[in-house]
Amino acid sequence: MFQNPLTEKIARFLMEIGIEIVPANLPDETFLPGILVENGKLLVDEAKLKYPGDLFHEAGHLALASSDVRPTLSGEVKIPGENMNEIEIAVTAWSFAAVTFLGIEPRILFHEGGYHGKSESLILTYSMGVYPGAFSLQKFGMTIAGKSAEEAGVAPYPNMLNWVRD
Repeated sequence: MFQNPLTEKIARFLMEIGIEIVPANLPDETFLPGILVENGKLLVDEAKLKYPGDLFHEAGHLALASSDVRPTLSGEVKIPGENMNEIEIAVTAWSFAAVTFLGIEPRILFHEGGYHGKSESLILTYSMGVYPGAFSLQKFGMTIAGKSAEEAGVAPYPNMLNWVRD
């Protein structure tokens, strides 16, 4: 589907978990270069995709939307009825879980062009085992964090029980 092996690896993973990826020719101006959310799908213009790790973040927005809402989302994703500040933090945790699962260097996700200049801080925070957003993912039934995972007999976050919210 894509020439860049990293972009292809990410796209295959996202497709496997139920996030549809569609190669497309996009305008120069999109929220993130080379990516557009349209009707619950990620349209990707590989020639304009500046940071393949951005695919995780945009896919995370779709993954955290309920299955009945997901197909209605387009543009800058705002999930109706959700606290978008909480969703943004949970999307970051979801994205970190995805790079961990795939064995991709966190710097691909937390690149120098993203996260409002906080990429290095996020890399340090997550590498120290501090996981902002993990408890929101737990609330959505997607993971279990900390000692609760041990009690449930499952691996804790960043292990995911479900990649998409039902």
